[in-house]
Amino acid sequence: MAADLFLWTPLLLPLVFTGIVPVLAHEHHGADLTEEQLHAPVDAILWIHIALQAIVWGFIFPVGMVLGLTRSRWHVPVQSLAFALTFGGIILGHAHGGRQFPSSVHSQIGSWILVPILAQLGLGIYLKLHIHERTLRPYAVRAHGLLGRIWPILGWVQGLFGVITLRGFCGEAGAGQCAAHYIMGSAFIAYGIIMTLLLVVGDNWVRRSSRSPEWWDSWIIMLWGIVNTFTEHHGGEWSIKDMQHTILGILWWLGGALGIFLSRNNQRNVVPGVIIILTGWAMSDHAQAMMLSTKVHSMFGYSLMLAGFARILEVCFIPLPPSPLLETSPLDDNDSEHTLAPSAPRDAGVATKPNAARAFRHLPPFLLVASGLLFMSATDEELEAVHEEGMDHVTYVLSMYSIAFLFYLLTVFLLHLYSTSGRNASSAQQPSIVFSTEGIELSDSTDASKWYAPLSREEGRSAAVHVLGEDEDD
Repeated sequence: MAADLFLWTPLLLPLVFTGIVPVLAHEHHGADLTEEQLHAPVDAILWIHIALQAIVWGFIFPVGMVLGLTRSRWHVPVQSLAFALTFGGIILGHAHGGRQFPSSVHSQIGSWILVPILAQLGLGIYLKLHIHERTLRPYAVRAHGLLGRIWPILGWVQGLFGVITLRGFCGEAGAGQCAAHYIMGSAFIAYGIIMTLLLVVGDNWVRRSSRSPEWWDSWIIMLWGIVNTFTEHHGGEWSIKDMQHTILGILWWLGGALGIFLSRNNQRNVVPGVIIILTGWAMSDHAQAMMLSTKVHSMFGYSLMLAGFARILEVCFIPLPPSPLLETSPLDDNDSEHTLAPSAPRDAGVATKPNAARAFRHLPPFLLVASGLLFMSATDEELEAVHEEGMDHVTYVLSMYSIAFLFYLLTVFLLHLYSTSGRNASSAQQPSIVFSTEGIELSDSTDASKWYAPLSREEGRSAAVHVLGEDEDD
């Protein structure tokens, strides 16, 4: 493998830099663009660039990241494909005709993002060489893992700025509102994804941390509240929106502090759910200039309130899943671990309760993801564009919920992939079952229990054989 990489790397790198150097040297358009260039139709090359980068950064790179975390042999092929496609997408983004765009944050990040891309590619090639095992390699492994973990964040940020550039949103007049909506909406989405992570693969980690889930929630809420308290008012007279946003920040960090205190000694509490409900109520009654904006903000608030109620129900009535070591119910006198199949449960309804509890626990994080998307799509510029297109609030809100379903599908798919790929694949497989000629259920020898390991031949010969029915000592 190392020899192959040494042979191919000198051939591949010139091809990469042949396409990258023109991108770095490309001068982004400034104020010299004409009205015709600014309002020309988007050509096919730019649409291919958008679709390609959305697929690569939204799906292929995250899949490759997960495969890398599980040490899967498919990590390198998937990431190699992603790197090749994203280089092609970058070149297409600078080679399109049709509509032209002034210099923007998206174009600037598009050039600088080559630094982490090339660094990650170089680290990956270096690690495959398996050299400097005791000196440089351990540090390269850490750097490669750190860069890989921030990949979804890079893709999310660059994608947002790409949408802003394409639509022409967030100019000087709307920059403050865009920042507030996109940052807070992204925070709700991240909050929902973290909750999903703890739900699907993080139960054991939560137990090892000796902290309840609400302890982590309360810290996130409190820290975000502190930031929000001091960033919503920018001088001058206080508007109603400034006062509402600032008091929400105070609510979050004071409520978060209470949640942290109540979560001591691994105790659960409903404070995060109450804070989410109050935030949703405030947003549902938030003063807006357009009726469409009022309707969208109301649905955003209702979604948050429902997420808060669902979280309270989960805390109060849905217990955390049992530890995997305790999931197997004790055998009764009619059952055996390796011979007869277990008898039918005495109460068939009991078996469905863990599945129902796990299904319900998906509701709060999904609603948080949907709420975040609704809030991000509720800026004045966006809703004015929607109004000009003749779209009503029902169609718009359902469109955002459709995107939320797609986001949540991708999230749970990646977490499922983490649980069933690479080094985690063996633990996800069910033990194979074989049956004797008499119909007795037996375990495969590869899955034999350590408590009932077969006796070795030597031990069997040295042990005295006792036949049932023989007389004992006289």
